[in-house]
Amino acid sequence: MLHSNPTSNARQSSLISEYASVMGEAVLRDKTRHAEHAARIEAELASRVKSEFIANMSHELRTPLNTVIGFSKLIAEHDRRRLPDEEIVEYANLIRDAAGHLLAVINDILDISKIQSGKYMLEKRQLHLDEILAACVASLRVAASEARVKVECAVTPNLPRIEGDGVKVRQIFTNLISNSIKFTPQEGRVIIEARPLSDGRILATVRDTGVGMSAQELQVAMMPFGQVDGSRTRWREGTGLGLPIAKSLVELHGGQMVIESEKNVGTNVLIYFAAQAAHDPARSSQPLDLVHR
Repeated sequence: MLHSNPTSNARQSSLISEYASVMGEAVLRDKTRHAEHAARIEAELASRVKSEFIANMSHELRTPLNTVIGFSKLIAEHDRRRLPDEEIVEYANLIRDAAGHLLAVINDILDISKIQSGKYMLEKRQLHLDEILAACVASLRVAASEARVKVECAVTPNLPRIEGDGVKVRQIFTNLISNSIKFTPQEGRVIIEARPLSDGRILATVRDTGVGMSAQELQVAMMPFGQVDGSRTRWREGTGLGLPIAKSLVELHGGQMVIESEKNVGTNVLIYFAAQAAHDPARSSQPLDLVHR
């Protein structure tokens, strides 16, 4: 009969425990190293975004302020240097446009700050999404015409209503559509669609044939204050808050926003809302089909 050696067994058990402890420490060190590497990359990206934001904000704020100060000074000197009426009107319009741009920048910063602090409030009511989309397209008709971009809006007739804050839902689509117009070259297209899904939700999409983004650029664009092209020579201006604000507002409405983009092909933004009411037979059964050039 064979008898096990208690001393040998104890030594073997001790070696196994030591081996397990060494392996555990090695795994922990490896995970810690990977976590530190990921945190360092994230910190570097956040630092770069912050630096670019400060530089971009300086430009975004100073440019309209210089316009307001410069042209208001010219108007104030009207007594010493008589200005034609048409010049006064032109200067006044430039001041108004610059002030509007400045207000939009400030509102974007305040919005993202309130969203991130959890203090953003919605006034929810029953909304007709097709009417909101039509209003957004109409408000951006001039911008699309100046950019020589064709905007099309095709919405399934008699959509179920959604529950939400009308002002904020309009802000979502104004941000997305204006973004598409901004980053779509001349003779390009922006297509807005909305239709009900079999699972009871409503899908609204904003598609464009613009410059598109790579996966890495999309990640940067979705960060608050992130600019895909952060250089001072970038070909389009902006705060880098349009997409993050739109996504946050969609989620505050209980919806979901998904972005599909391909470099030099275009971008497709899909927004899912929960339908809150059945079809309204009293409303027009004609499809909304608006095209603006």
